[in-house]
Amino acid sequence: MALTNANLRNAKPRAAPYKLSDEKGLFLLVQPSGGMLWRMKYRVDGRDAEGNAKRVEKKLSLGTYPEIGLKDARERRDAARSLLAQGKDPADEKRREQQAKRLGAVNTFGAVAKACIEKNRRDGLAEATIRKREWFASLVGKSLGARPIAEIAPFEILDAVRPFEAARNDEKAHRTLQFVGQVFRHAVANQLAPSDPTRDLRGALAARKPKHHAAILDPKKAGELLRAMDGYEGHPLTLYALQLSAILFVRPGELRQAEWAEIDDIGAIWRIPAGKMKSRVEHVVPLPKQAIGLLRKARELSGNGRYVFPSMRSGLRPMSENTINGALRRLGFTGDEMTAHGFRAMASTLLNESGKWSSDAIERALAHKDRDAIRAAYHRGAHWAERVEMAQWWANYLERLRVGAEIVPIRANKAHRQFAPK
Repeated sequence: MALTNANLRNAKPRAAPYKLSDEKGLFLLVQPSGGMLWRMKYRVDGRDAEGNAKRVEKKLSLGTYPEIGLKDARERRDAARSLLAQGKDPADEKRREQQAKRLGAVNTFGAVAKACIEKNRRDGLAEATIRKREWFASLVGKSLGARPIAEIAPFEILDAVRPFEAARNDEKAHRTLQFVGQVFRHAVANQLAPSDPTRDLRGALAARKPKHHAAILDPKKAGELLRAMDGYEGHPLTLYALQLSAILFVRPGELRQAEWAEIDDIGAIWRIPAGKMKSRVEHVVPLPKQAIGLLRKARELSGNGRYVFPSMRSGLRPMSENTINGALRRLGFTGDEMTAHGFRAMASTLLNESGKWSSDAIERALAHKDRDAIRAAYHRGAHWAERVEMAQWWANYLERLRVGAEIVPIRANKAHRQFAPK
């Protein structure tokens, strides 16, 4: 006989547990303590102790009364019977669901992002790249960090990055979305999420406009910049860093993280370890006499520490990444005119326009990665003699620009013919 709500309301505890039966295996177990537990009795195929096939009776917990009322209990029973009709054991399915929930509580987006970044660190990515990915994780931490990664829907990710797009920071929006995709691919590879939902968001953000680092590319204006740098009134180490940025045209992060142990001023070379390079390959920089002079001045100020350009707050850390750009602003150059990274574009443009040096030597000096892997391996040690001569020529050229000397470009001269690849 089917149960009624009146039966349930009138049920009282007894000295021993007893059942109030409903239909299709559903019953309410009333405990002496007063607790009332919904249960469902069912049978599935199994084996006895001897291994013979037999029908095995099992019970499934469906919740407690009155939290789960009669109607809800029957709906849960019907859902379990539907699983049985599909050949599935509802108890096993419930156990899997509970396990998935427990894993989801542990495998939040924030936890998986942290694991992904730690793998990046073990893989040898540059510390600057690691810090940038940690920053991206912080940007979406409030909206996605505590969510189980397997439950995150595409619209949630889009909601997390859309504010950056609304603020007209398309680059930030796109790069944050790329990071979220990296985390999801890590989750998929480790069986923590079924798929990468960022795949469904391609084209959802506004088309990214390429952003180039502002740079001075005109020789006359470059001379004006160099003369302005001579008048810099800030900390001497910042001035030396500015001047070396122009002479050596390495990436800003490579310069500010330079260590004295990497500098050989007798051999006139600076070996930048692979771990600090974007290409993950050691880069050797020839030092012209002007660079050596500046480094020796810097050594008088920071030679007892680790870094050539230490932080003003602590010698245990390198110079801030904003120091060079800040110095350029103090000199009156806006972010639309010149940046720390712009010294590389200035060198690349003027060296190529001089016509004196092979493009391969210039690309090697810039530590640009060759997209052709075979060619990159062949050219790794090439052009050193040309690069040494080019480094000194470039430093001399900057001196001529600084004093305002007239510069006449020379095309395809003897030096270029001597070092051009055959």
